[in-house]
Amino acid sequence: MTLDVHALQARLRAFAAQRDWQPFHTPKNLSMALMVEAAELAEIFQWMTPEQSLVARDDPALKEPIADEVADVLLYLLQIADHAGVDVAEAVETKLRKNAIKHPVPRSVGPAIDR
Repeated sequence: MTLDVHALQARLRAFAAQRDWQPFHTPKNLSMALMVEAAELAEIFQWMTPEQSLVARDDPALKEPIADEVADVLLYLLQIADHAGVDVAEAVETKLRKNAIKHPVPRSVGPAIDR
């Protein structure tokens, strides 16, 4: 399945409009809601060891709750971008370029030498 960001943002706008939620859907409120959803996602993994978190995807009891929270985070993030006038694809490409400059691939180094 391909994710059409613009179509999804339109669906989210329509969903909010049908419920008269537009006055509440400000970037400030949406970002606060995003943080709540991100915390709910983190709560799933809170007491797991790093190893347990890596295999959580294979646990049928965790698969749906993780997917629900990931979706909630994404939906709020897309709404923030929509309301703030951020083109998600363009922002991602720009940020990836910035990250590549900020965090270049390390040069291969030989054995450590005492200096």
